[in-house]
Amino acid sequence: MQVSEVEVLIILAEELNMRKAAERLFVSQPALSQRLVTIEHQWGKKIFVRSTRGLALTPDGEKIIEFAKKMYSEEQELRGELTANQGEVYGTLKIAVASIMGQYWLPKVLKTFVERYPSVRVKLVTGWSSEMMRYMLEENFHIGIIRGNPDWRGERMKLFSDSLHLVDLKMTDLSQLKNNERSFIQFKSDSTYYQEILEWWQERFSSPPLTTLVVDQIETCKQMALHGIGFAILPESTIKDVNEMNKTPLTSSGGVPLVRDTWMLSTESMLELAQVQAFWKIVEEITKETEL
Repeated sequence: MQVSEVEVLIILAEELNMRKAAERLFVSQPALSQRLVTIEHQWGKKIFVRSTRGLALTPDGEKIIEFAKKMYSEEQELRGELTANQGEVYGTLKIAVASIMGQYWLPKVLKTFVERYPSVRVKLVTGWSSEMMRYMLEENFHIGIIRGNPDWRGERMKLFSDSLHLVDLKMTDLSQLKNNERSFIQFKSDSTYYQEILEWWQERFSSPPLTTLVVDQIETCKQMALHGIGFAILPESTIKDVNEMNKTPLTSSGGVPLVRDTWMLSTESMLELAQVQAFWKIVEEITKETEL
C-alpha cells in the first residue's frame, strides 16, 4: 500500500462517515468512494459496510486498519528519527483540538510554529473534547488539546483555567437569573461541559430557565446574546474582545469560581519525535508569556 492509501483508510476508520472523511482529505465524496472501491479491490476484501447511517468495519477491515495504523505510525517515527540529528525538523504533526481552542487559542500558536518550522506538515482535526480524547486514546494523533479534566496517563501540561461568565445586555448579577423570563442561549457542546453548567444551575436555583434556545456554534451563541435575544454562559477566552455586554463570573453558592481547565496531552513515545517536541516547547513558551 502507498502512504496515501494508508491515510485514506485511517481517516475513514476514524470518522466512519464518508462526508466527514472527504472533508478531512480535501476530496469529493464520489472521488473518495471510488478510491475506497479501488483499495478494497486491491486487497480482495470488503473493508467497510456502507449504510444510510455511515460506515462500519468488517472483521477483515479491522485487521487491515490495524495494519494501516501500524504502518503509518512506523513511517512517521522513522521520518522523525532520520532527521533527529540533522538539525532540521520536518515530518507530520497531527493535532486533535477542542473546537473552542481551535477558534480562539490555536491560531496564534500555529502561526508561530509554522513560521519556525516550515518543513513540518500539520494535520489538524477539531471537535468536541470527548471526540478529541477518543482520538488520543486510540493513538491516532501526536498532540491533543482537551477541555475539562481528562483521564490521561501520558504526558500532560495544563495550559490555563478558563472562568465561565454570565453574558447578557441587561443582567449584572447572578441573583437576577432567578425567575428571569429571558431566554437561556446554549451552544452544543460535549456532555461534560453541559453537565458542569447543569450542576451549577441546580445548586443555585430551584427551577430551570423558562425558555432555552440551542444553537450549533459558540460564535452564534455569543452573537445572539450580543443582540439582546437572551443570556448565555460562555468561557472567558471567547469573550475577551466583547465590551458591549455585562460579563459576570459564575460562582458556586459558597463563592467558588466556576472554571474549565484546558490541557495539552501527548505520550512519552510521541514526544521523542522532533516535530512533537518542537510544538510542545512553543506552547510552553507562549503559555509562560501569557502568565507574565
